[in-house]
Amino acid sequence: MKNLKYIYPIIIAFALFSCKAKEKTEGTKKQANILLLLADDMGYGELGSYGQERIQTPVLDNLTKQGMRFTDFYAGNAVCSPSRAVLMTGKSSSFNTIRGNSGHFDNDRWMRVALKKDDVTMAEMLGQAGYQTGFVGKWHLGDPNDVSTWAHNRGFDYAVQEQWGSRFGGLEFDERMHRINGMQDSIFYDVNEWECLDDFRTNLAFNWLDKLNTEKPFFLFMSYRAPHGHEYTIGNNTLYQDKDWPEAERLHASKITLLDKQVGRMLAKLEDLGELDNTLIIFTSDNGAHKEGRGHSPNFFKSNGKLKGIKRDMYEGGIRVPMIAYWNGHIKAGSTSHHISSAQDLMPTFAEVAGITIPEASNGVSILPALTGEEQMEHEFLNWEFQLDGWYRLMPTGGFRQSARMGKWKAVRYGIDSPTELYDLNNDIKEQHNIAAKHPEIVEMMELAFKNRSENDAFPEGGVILDYKPSDRYKSAQQ
Repeated sequence: MKNLKYIYPIIIAFALFSCKAKEKTEGTKKQANILLLLADDMGYGELGSYGQERIQTPVLDNLTKQGMRFTDFYAGNAVCSPSRAVLMTGKSSSFNTIRGNSGHFDNDRWMRVALKKDDVTMAEMLGQAGYQTGFVGKWHLGDPNDVSTWAHNRGFDYAVQEQWGSRFGGLEFDERMHRINGMQDSIFYDVNEWECLDDFRTNLAFNWLDKLNTEKPFFLFMSYRAPHGHEYTIGNNTLYQDKDWPEAERLHASKITLLDKQVGRMLAKLEDLGELDNTLIIFTSDNGAHKEGRGHSPNFFKSNGKLKGIKRDMYEGGIRVPMIAYWNGHIKAGSTSHHISSAQDLMPTFAEVAGITIPEASNGVSILPALTGEEQMEHEFLNWEFQLDGWYRLMPTGGFRQSARMGKWKAVRYGIDSPTELYDLNNDIKEQHNIAAKHPEIVEMMELAFKNRSENDAFPEGGVILDYKPSDRYKSAQQ
């Protein structure tokens, strides 16, 4: 495709150095670097290596060929804040401080919930092990009015984050202004100067990488913007102009292809720095595909493949996401893993890579054995819970959603007084046939998994029931 000519040199370069992969060496001078790449709202079916046929993602497809593709990897939750909280702390959603984009407080106020001070973050863990830690992008785990909860004060030596203001006043922020190391400095994003927001952010990461101590390992968390629906304008509008697609879909596809390009730029940068061969790279998404933005539909590109549901759903389409792992000499090229795992497992994995103790609060399981072809410990089950916030919707059943995965079995329940649905994912990946009535013993086990949780005042079990008028809800929220 002529619109993608600019990507091919990156692909060729990556293919060349991939072909020169060295055998695992002994006596490495320093611990492995860790590069975590997180897409925002990317569905299971939006990469070529996961079945996408129209959106071009050559870099990530080639990375899959050189690394490992996970078929059964799950996000920490079905929407950004609680999912990122699981990723950062290694604690599953039912034990996490954050279980929805907003928590419920007195006077029917819904507000952002920040990680607690005693929630050990991935960056704090790796920093204590001697890693240089960097973060660029969307944080979504803090209080806008409390800089101590921002990324720079939660373990990142270098942190550049966009910051949205609070619904209840306080500090005001321009979303285009990126704060560097809390409030110490800032830099403005001009959409006309960059191909997309992720292009701008990748350059900021390069600035940090160029200044690192080469004798010490680094951990870089790139929290990308694409393909989130609220990036309405990008600088490069040349892609897919030859397609007879609605403008919202052309924009959506362009953001994904441009994100793919930024991953290619990052790989080339690591190669230039001589760090690629000693870097574990993980690419994944914070939740399933969305239907946000100005007219975008996840059905247009089959963004979740065959999976049911989208962002905010506890069905597979809301939480099962792509996951690609690459580590030269450690991960077998072109391999596939069907290991059932989740974002809570990445923190223990990184701890094992760094040779340090996994934080006690984490209930994840290191997947390093799966990555390196060794015998892998399995989860007895995975479970999720999610609280819809009450800003834009009435919630007569509390907005409380749960799901659990146990081997081939998947259970879903929207509302604790609602019947539990049960699906056999081996034979019904689309979750179309509820067979709960045929397997009451499995349903009972799944409902026990739903009870595997801790109490949380902002996200109570059963959720928060709202049955008043939207106008009253808005009025009470402003009090």
